[in-house]
Amino acid sequence: MVRPYEPGDGDALWELKRGFETGLGENTGSDEKGDRYDAKLTDDYRRRWLDWVARCVDEDAGCVQVAERDGGLVGYAFVLPESLSFVWDAAVLNEIYVEPAHRGEGVADDLMAAAISVARDQHLPLDRMVLDVDRENERAQSFYERYGFEHWGEMVARDL
Repeated sequence: MVRPYEPGDGDALWELKRGFETGLGENTGSDEKGDRYDAKLTDDYRRRWLDWVARCVDEDAGCVQVAERDGGLVGYAFVLPESLSFVWDAAVLNEIYVEPAHRGEGVADDLMAAAISVARDQHLPLDRMVLDVDRENERAQSFYERYGFEHWGEMVARDL
């Protein structure tokens, strides 16, 4: 079952977020990449991230969708609220994550369907959804391609 995030889901959502962040370095770069993402997961970051989630949900109640199985959360999709669509002139799929034990069960498909529905309800500068995905993450690349995502530009970054 996929449903909107509720305030009582905070602890479980945070555990999924930790899995998302620590999984970013797996098979997509050096160990240093994974260590860097893991190091940011402090108590302060947790508090600030959950506060931001709450503000986003206050603005758009459906922007965070969670997948529930056997009484616990096993995945989530986070579409940024409509007010942030001007960042990319589009709906932004900020994060989608499914616990490894529940991959291949259709959870990601259910979450993607919910995310697309949320995005379609937004009044957007351009009718499209964008996301940032590591080019080396072949599993994610294949998943997004099944949903019609195509490469569009390229994000670059630098340390501050």
